[in-house]
Amino acid sequence: MGALRVCYLETTYTMRARTLALTAGASYIVIFFAAIFANFLVLENLGQDPVGTVQNASGLVRWGILAFLVTVVFDVVVAWALYELFKTHPLSGLSTLFRMMHAAIMGVGVFALPAVLSMDSAEAILGQVEVFNTIWLIGLFFFGIHLIILARILGRPQWIAGFLVAAGVMYMADTAAHFLLPDYDRYAEVFLALVAVPSILGEMALAVWLLVKGGRNQGGALRPPID
Repeated sequence: MGALRVCYLETTYTMRARTLALTAGASYIVIFFAAIFANFLVLENLGQDPVGTVQNASGLVRWGILAFLVTVVFDVVVAWALYELFKTHPLSGLSTLFRMMHAAIMGVGVFALPAVLSMDSAEAILGQVEVFNTIWLIGLFFFGIHLIILARILGRPQWIAGFLVAAGVMYMADTAAHFLLPDYDRYAEVFLALVAVPSILGEMALAVWLLVKGGRNQGGALRPPID
């Protein structure tokens, strides 16, 4: 009977770990698509034609704001799921706190965007977008720390962990460079590439890994000691 109980508990906790991994992976996918929509279809348009976008595509701007809020919501879901999945690791709580800091700062940043809907000056609109970008940039510094710690927690696959570390370092370096380099614009494209490549490869690979394999070997980490 004891062996059957252990087997039952192992199966139960493995199923829970698998559910948490699927939740984190699926939430990551939602974040990717929402962020792509909000960034490339909304912020890019606002940057190129501020007044025209607000006057002729206000609905798109509103959806973009909502998309950013969606990323914040699912960022919190990812933070919770990853914490529960790796909760026995001593760094799990710290990693979660840094991701929650990023989500909170991002949420504050979104408050700058609704004001553009009532503006008719390109300078004013771009000013609000700049406020949002600066706040988001600060949040990404803490997100970078989260990724570095998460890579340590994850351990394997090592290549995913490596990309996460690289992405985390570059998020932090890019934020620091924005504030430390007076001529940052000269190097903007280089920093963009250095951030984009490891972050896209690492975070997308992590999402796929969570959906396909995550949690299969973590059941024991969720199981309390069996008497």
